[in-house]
Amino acid sequence: MRVALTGATGRLGGMIAPALAAAGYDLNLLPGWRLGDTPDLRGTDALVHLALSHAPGRYRGGEGDDPAGFRAANLDGTLRLWDAAIRDGVGRVVFLSSRAVHDGHPPGMRLPDDLPPAPTSLYGQIKAQAESALAALPLHGTSLRATGVYGPGRAHKWAPLFADFLAGQPIEPHVATELHGDDLAAAIALILRHPAPPATLNASDLVLDRRDLLAEVAALTGCRHPLPARADASGLRVPDCTGLAAMGWHPGGITGLRASLPGLICDIPAS
Repeated sequence: MRVALTGATGRLGGMIAPALAAAGYDLNLLPGWRLGDTPDLRGTDALVHLALSHAPGRYRGGEGDDPAGFRAANLDGTLRLWDAAIRDGVGRVVFLSSRAVHDGHPPGMRLPDDLPPAPTSLYGQIKAQAESALAALPLHGTSLRATGVYGPGRAHKWAPLFADFLAGQPIEPHVATELHGDDLAAAIALILRHPAPPATLNASDLVLDRRDLLAEVAALTGCRHPLPARADASGLRVPDCTGLAAMGWHPGGITGLRASLPGLICDIPAS
């Protein structure tokens, strides 16, 4: 299967592109393409859209001081992709959406795969609008509502946290849902192979308290600095991943986290 992939040079793309290539997909990484461009997708069986233009390290609030530019790049640019997919006969699209489309639902609510969006941020609104436009297209389109994604690389999401903890800095309590990049790639591969995938699917794995994460880091490094207090998880909205599970998806859980941590610790830049 010939698959066009946007965002291959980003943090998530750097994990997902190699995994899809290893799974046997023939990737077109769209060299020279940027959000807002209209790519040539002729000869492409599927499009996986990961790209997002945002302020460094920020998704919610990623517009910085330019909400109009953020919307133009990420919504208008995505709609141009959908137009190109229809024009060039692409049969299926996988769109990396976000749990942010559900930020307006009640705290503590479990989030089913087909829950209508209730975004509160510009980021969530743009993801929800792109989902809606994709659902209206005459092709197999799936919006994958992913939770926070972790994985290797010198700029990985926990590098500053680990560096602060190992340096003895005080750490604020926090709990969140998390997913390894390899498991996100596996979900995308399943959707690409499915004969008729659902329009919306959740992708999440662990409910991870920062105290438990740093306890694993302490055990690996011998660090004796105090752990943060346990966070209150009662208001956490946890995605239900029944749809992916029914397709045969098995994320790595705590075992996968523990297997990845030595590499994540080694990837912390020297201060």
